[in-house]
Amino acid sequence: MKDNYLQIQLDYFKAHQNELVKKYDGKFLVIKDQEVHGVYDTEMEAYTDAKKKFEMGTFLIQLCLPGQESYTQTFHSRVAFS
Repeated sequence: MKDNYLQIQLDYFKAHQNELVKKYDGKFLVIKDQEVHGVYDTEMEAYTDAKKKFEMGTFLIQLCLPGQESYTQTFHSRVAFS
C-alpha cells in the first residue's frame, strides 16, 4: 500500500465535503477506497466497527463537518525558540 493512501482518502472527503455534510452532518465516516463505508454517531463506534471489517491503516475515520476545522488541528506549545 502506498504511503499516501490515507491522504487520498482525506482528499476524497475534502472534494466531496459539501455533499457529505448535507447527508451526514456531525457523524463520523469510515472512508476506504474513496468511498463511505460506514456512518456512526461516535468515533469509537466507527473505529470498533471498521477494525472488524478492514485492515488497520486501510481506512480513514473522518468527522463530517463543514469547513477546514473538521480536518485540521492546531497544536500550541509553550516552548520558545531563539
